[in-house]
Order: sequence, then C-alpha cells, then structure tokens
Amino acid sequence: MVPSVSRATRLQFSNQRRLSNDSAQLPRLQRARPNVASYEWASACLHRQQGRAEEVEKKRKADPVYGEARAKSACKRVWSPLFVTISIPMPLTERELRETIVEIGKLVYQKGWVASNDGNISYRLDQARVLCTPTGISKGMMTPDDLIICDMHGNKIEGKRERTSEILMHLTIYGMRPDIRSVVHCHPPYATGFAVAGRPLNVAILPEVIVGLGCIPLAEYGLPGTQALTDTLTPYIPKYDALLMANHGAVCYGDDLWKAFFKMETLEHTAKISLVSELLGGAKALPRDEVDKLFDARARYGISSKTTASPGCPVVAEDLGQAGKITLTRAELIAIVEEAVKARQG
Repeated sequence: MVPSVSRATRLQFSNQRRLSNDSAQLPRLQRARPNVASYEWASACLHRQQGRAEEVEKKRKADPVYGEARAKSACKRVWSPLFVTISIPMPLTERELRETIVEIGKLVYQKGWVASNDGNISYRLDQARVLCTPTGISKGMMTPDDLIICDMHGNKIEGKRERTSEILMHLTIYGMRPDIRSVVHCHPPYATGFAVAGRPLNVAILPEVIVGLGCIPLAEYGLPGTQALTDTLTPYIPKYDALLMANHGAVCYGDDLWKAFFKMETLEHTAKISLVSELLGGAKALPRDEVDKLFDARARYGISSKTTASPGCPVVAEDLGQAGKITLTRAELIAIVEEAVKARQG
C-alpha cells in the first residue's frame, strides 16, 4: 500500500502544484519530498497539466489509497520518462586541457613509457592551433603553464618554452585525419622492443585489440624530427590508430586525450602479452572467421574505427598455417599410408 501522506505534505504539494502549469515542476516536487508517497500526487499533477485533474481527484476521494497498483501503473506510464537523464558533455576549457595533458604526462612517466625528456603529447584546439608539450622537459614534471601552442605549420604562437622537433609528426596526423583531436608519442619498453626487433604487433591474438585497433603495424625507420619520419608513417595513418616506429617508439591518436592515452596503454599491454606468449612457445592466432566476427562486433560495442581487416593485418591462424582442416579422400589417405609403410620397410 502507498504510505499515508501528512496534511502538511499535502498542503505543500497542493501549493506547489498551483505555482505553475509547466511539467518541469514535477521533478521539483520529487526532489522536494523524495521519501513520501508521491505516486498519486505526482500523477495528479501530471494529469492536471493534461486537463484531467478533476477525474484524478474524484478517484482519490473515492478510494483514499487510490489503488496501489493503479498508482504504480500511472507512475510507470507517465512519471518515469520525465526523469530520464541525458548527459551532454561540455567541451573542456583550455585550462582543463592543459591540466589533462599534465596528468597524462605524469602517468606515462610513472608507467615507464618515457625516460628523461622523451615523448610528447598534443591536442588540436581548433583548425589553426595545437596545444602541445614543449621540448627539454620531463613529461612527469610539467605544469599547465609549461605547455605551448603552435599553428598548423609548427610555428610557436604562445608559451615560454620551445616546441618539440617532433611536432611535424603530430601535424601530419592531424592533417590526414580530421577526426583526430589528440596524439600521444612515447617509448614504451615492451612495444619499442618489438619495434627495435623489426616486428609489428599484427598477429590476431587478443579480441580487445582486434576490435579496438585492428592491428598495430610497424613503420620503417625515419630520422626523428624530420620529414623522413613522417614519410614512413603516412601510408599507415589513414587506416590505423596505433603505430610502431622502427628503432624509435610508438604513436597513438584518438578523438580526445584519454582515448589516445588508452590506446597507448593497450599497445604496450599487447606487447607484454605477445612477449610472454613467445616465451611459452608462441601465440596461437585466431582463425579468419573469428576475426571477421570481431570486426563486425564493433557496432554492437559502440566502437567507431577506420581500421578494417586487410591481408596481413591482422595476421590470422590460416596465414601462419596454424588453423584449417586438411581434407583427404579415402584413396589419398590409403596412398599416404602405403607410402609411409614402404618407406619404413625400405
């Protein structure tokens, strides 16, 4: 049964009901008395907005309880939709973006993805400006005021410190990928170990990596801070969100700072698992049909990515000769057995 409502509470609801005919008044009523039985009063208020208050009052007077099931039914029909929460993310201010970059810088330093003054992080503020980390400073010891702003040609337009020589790599990614807002470049040791060994992280071994990144190819070596480096990246930038750079490190990018950071975390985690699997005898790749299912599952997981399956990226079990059934006819099988017997007797 619906608990009784005190006369003072009824008067309060009655007074508030008369304040406005706007349905936005209802959430205010609920916040005012969240613990009282407001089914009937909320329903009555809503019916009043719809011109049926008299009918509601008659039913309430005829039945003081107003029918528990009827009250709950009314609440389900018309009350609950009013309280659906709609989250509208607000864009971060420049100060908040600076603080986020500083926080990510501390994380990559603490995780051991950079040493000394290695690595750089950037965020595209608009079509003409990029907020980025400067050169000559540890990424774990920055302050928001240390960051600088460059134009899309790499010229510093704001800030006390000097720009990184690798800004060209960031600008190339922004130029080729309008959907990208942030770039994170680090030297995570496990992933960089694969890059130094000339080995991409492109084998289909982990569902999460296939769904989120597709695979992680290896770009050829290019002198850091020069056009040679970006030239080796350009074939991969349109199709992948995480890259290894031979004898250098890794770069990841996304539509916000944290997504770029988490892709780098996934990349390094994948490298660790790949190394452990090799120590245990080698990873077993997933077959092609399972990889195709994972790519198709992206929409279900709400993941949008430009990465699609292509020959060799990711490498599936069939490519490694690990999967697939060998089909033989009875005659072929007998011939193989007879040949083996002859070789043994021979």
